[in-house]
Amino acid sequence: MADIRFDGQVAIVTGAGVGLGRCHALGLAARGAKVVVNDLGVSTDGTGTSSEAALAVVEEIKEMGGDAMAHGADVSDDDAVKDMVAQAIDAWGRIDICVNNAGILMDKTFAKMDMAAFRKVVDVHLIGTANVAHACWPHMRAQKYGRIVLTSSASGLYGNFGQSNYGAAKAAMLGLMNVLHMEGARDNIRVNTLAPTAATRMTAGLLPEAAQELLAPDTITPGLLYLVSEDAPSQVILGAGAGSYAETRIYETQGITLMGEDNTPEAVAAQFDQIRNPENQQQLGDAFGQTKKYALNAARARGLKLDW
Repeated sequence: MADIRFDGQVAIVTGAGVGLGRCHALGLAARGAKVVVNDLGVSTDGTGTSSEAALAVVEEIKEMGGDAMAHGADVSDDDAVKDMVAQAIDAWGRIDICVNNAGILMDKTFAKMDMAAFRKVVDVHLIGTANVAHACWPHMRAQKYGRIVLTSSASGLYGNFGQSNYGAAKAAMLGLMNVLHMEGARDNIRVNTLAPTAATRMTAGLLPEAAQELLAPDTITPGLLYLVSEDAPSQVILGAGAGSYAETRIYETQGITLMGEDNTPEAVAAQFDQIRNPENQQQLGDAFGQTKKYALNAARARGLKLDW
């Protein structure tokens, strides 16, 4: 298999001053990409600002013979994001890769959480991701090429105590990916989601020291580099950590159909095990796939023929 390279391509990596984002930026640059190193320089809870981390990564890239620029846009600020994209276009004329990695944590149980903290985390993770992808989108459409990666988390896919804000924002990546995958397909824009488990500032103190070493961020970046390559798939949720990779999928069970007087809450309760039975479960291609399935089930139950 030929080496995966990004020569002549331009990448934006958000939250690229430290941790996973830094590894992604360095990995892209090492394989030929010009990189916008975006980092607001905040602490893990979103407070404070500094350009030092982003500038340090830019220097690392230049020392290896690559080309990079730093930009301190707050990804939740639409105008700042537009300025970042405009500067990349002015400098290099195109944007091929958009890696949405920036994030913060403001953990508390839902009962104790201030809703301002809920909104702040959603603003950075979800709105920030949408802002950056939206600013890159017209350039990718015009050049008929683009690779976008959203960053989810096991907290969003499976839940984690005390992270209702973070989990909600990370779960939202699935819906955003699915729609952007559909809307970008005709213009060769492929959209995937990375769900990493890494030892970073956000996990400091939460993992045993031995696990911290195994879960180093650089064990995840190879998966990211594939997801933004020319031959990348689209609409994939790639779990990654410690050199392990797996695909997360959502299935719908075959289920049951209750008609007329039989369609009662008691009947749902009585047949709930069958509703959950995984035999013949399937992936649905889009929202109307479910609509079609249910309508056809009801038609068959009534002995009707539905042309769909």
